[in-house]
Amino acid sequence: MLTRILQLHKELDGSIFLFGARQTGKSTILRQQFKEAIYFDLLDSELKSRFSRRPVLLYEALKDKFEGTIVIIDEIPEVPQLLNEVHRLISERGLLFILCGSSARKLKRKGHNTLGGRALPVSLFPLVSAEIPDFDIDRAVQYGMLPTHYLAENPSRHLSAYIDVYLKEEIKEEALVRNLNAFQRFLDVAALSSGEMLNYNNIAQECGVSATTVSSYFDILEDTLIGYRIPSYTKTMKRRLVQAPRFYYFDVGIANHLLHRKELVRGSVDYGHAFEHLVIQELVAWMHYSHSDEKLSYWRTYSGIEVDAIIGDARVAIEIKSVEDVLPRHLKGLKIFGEEYPSSRRIIISLDKINRKVDDIDCLYVYDFFKLLWNEGL
Repeated sequence: MLTRILQLHKELDGSIFLFGARQTGKSTILRQQFKEAIYFDLLDSELKSRFSRRPVLLYEALKDKFEGTIVIIDEIPEVPQLLNEVHRLISERGLLFILCGSSARKLKRKGHNTLGGRALPVSLFPLVSAEIPDFDIDRAVQYGMLPTHYLAENPSRHLSAYIDVYLKEEIKEEALVRNLNAFQRFLDVAALSSGEMLNYNNIAQECGVSATTVSSYFDILEDTLIGYRIPSYTKTMKRRLVQAPRFYYFDVGIANHLLHRKELVRGSVDYGHAFEHLVIQELVAWMHYSHSDEKLSYWRTYSGIEVDAIIGDARVAIEIKSVEDVLPRHLKGLKIFGEEYPSSRRIIISLDKINRKVDDIDCLYVYDFFKLLWNEGL
């Protein structure tokens, strides 16, 4: 049994919404960490049907429970009408709720009660390296970090089913887009854009829709936790900086499958892209789990000099290279960044096993960087 970094009892200063993409392990973590809680699973069709007909059943079932009793409602977006009863039980009885779902989009889109700040949002991400005994970087780069994929004997089959069922059907069921064919094409084009600067006009031409529609499609991916945009670092010193964001799917395995990247080999361009994606994915999870109030961005000048990840106000700059021998040319971006922001800590993460410092730049083996990240932080 894997032990997750996210310990929800530490987050339970009042009620919470637990959000996370499909199959990140939300139901598993809830059952493991709250074995004594009252549990309602709305994927149970009979239970869903009864609560849909009479939401007040929830109040009747819980009105006599003691203050502080923990109640879990899994897949709350399936019966959002229950939120009015949840609101009443929090206010009148002092119960603590953990409300679980893949995103808040459905609740917000239909104007349902989101509890007016009485439940704080918490996110669960795919697995991170610190959660996996004998973590295998090559397996993670190829198949991603969703539990059912990383641990599976046949990850490719699971990935195919995931994309067909969850990415495409869920969007269709929620009626989030009118032109589903264009959106399915967009998913593939978005994968081609993974880790790259977004040009909405170019993507729009590929998909046969407007640039405004493309921007709304990216909003959907973010709202349903299927992907996220990393903004550019815009605090200029001397050099003119690029302003466009970069996009990443929430898990590198999803991007690999959409791009038909199979049997990734160290040293290849595709492996390098997937390696960078995985490290960004780990950084995003670490910043959320550590409750960092800093932002993650990237830095790129108009002359093409770039650094893959910037934490906060240039506090840490990180370059990601899948090379097994870090050479001076790999440090160019970090050196120039250091000229602009001399107080920054600069790190290059790679497959080079010899950790060392070169020109005030920390060269760290990816396994050691991940251990540093989760044990000490940055």
